[in-house]
Amino acid sequence: MQIAIVLFDRFTALDAVGPYEMLSRVPGAETVFVAERPGAVRNDSGSLALVADRALADVPAPDVVVVPGGPGQSAQMENGELLGRLRAADAASTWTASVCTGSLLLAAAGLLTGRRATSHWLALDTLRTLGAEPTGERVVTDGKYVTAAGVSAGIDMGLTLLGRIAGDEHARAVQLLTEYDPRPPYDCGSPEKAPAAMVETWRARSRFILT
Repeated sequence: MQIAIVLFDRFTALDAVGPYEMLSRVPGAETVFVAERPGAVRNDSGSLALVADRALADVPAPDVVVVPGGPGQSAQMENGELLGRLRAADAASTWTASVCTGSLLLAAAGLLTGRRATSHWLALDTLRTLGAEPTGERVVTDGKYVTAAGVSAGIDMGLTLLGRIAGDEHARAVQLLTEYDPRPPYDCGSPEKAPAAMVETWRARSRFILT
């Protein structure tokens, strides 16, 4: 099994690394970072680079393709080369997944039309304009498409997909061994839980956050 995690300039690191930590534990799987061209790809702050070992063109038929999000996603929305590669990978994949605003790229490629999907809460309205049916759920599965909400939800998505591929018992063991038992010090991780004034402040700034 081959798992391809797509990188692009100004991706969000945890969007890619969270699913990697889960899916790289699929028995016998090869997990590879890919981009339009091989080489180092910088994250949204420019402070971290992951290395794409292969070009998307060199991994034309992965069993699983994962698309992270990040502010750099907006610059890729009309990148015909990237969107075409995503469509080609999807045509061959068993599972197509995204984290955060990565679902906007899947939708821009025409892969989520009429499907239930999620994204970062600030991007759900945009997801609707691209033809998907947005939901605020943390992880959404619609057929072979598995989408995650913002950033940290990619770990949940990866664990969900790990269970579908390798079985619940294996996924539980990975959860145990990675000690994934989150207990955040604040209960402010969704717009439903956060103070309304905070939500509106960040909603007003969303055009600067998502681009």
